[in-house]
Amino acid sequence: MSIDIETARKVAHLARIKVEDDRLPELAENFNAILGFIEQLNEVDVDGIEPMTSVTPMRLKRREDVVTDGSMQDKILSNAPDAREGFFAVPKVVE
Repeated sequence: MSIDIETARKVAHLARIKVEDDRLPELAENFNAILGFIEQLNEVDVDGIEPMTSVTPMRLKRREDVVTDGSMQDKILSNAPDAREGFFAVPKVVE
């Protein structure tokens, strides 16, 4: 895949980046270099390799998935501008 100047112009427009016309060939070259690197990565054989969460082997911490009420209702509602009967009170938005 190759990026031409018009495609580089369109990408810059979609990204809301102002690129002067004389800089478009350089931008297209940079895009092509990035795509070339991605094509190189696609050539790497990764069959049988486990996905990693980090460059060092580690396991993510796990916790029991238990539903609770949080035991902090008063502390949480103390931040609310208006709380009534144990709930956040908000203005009506749908009639």
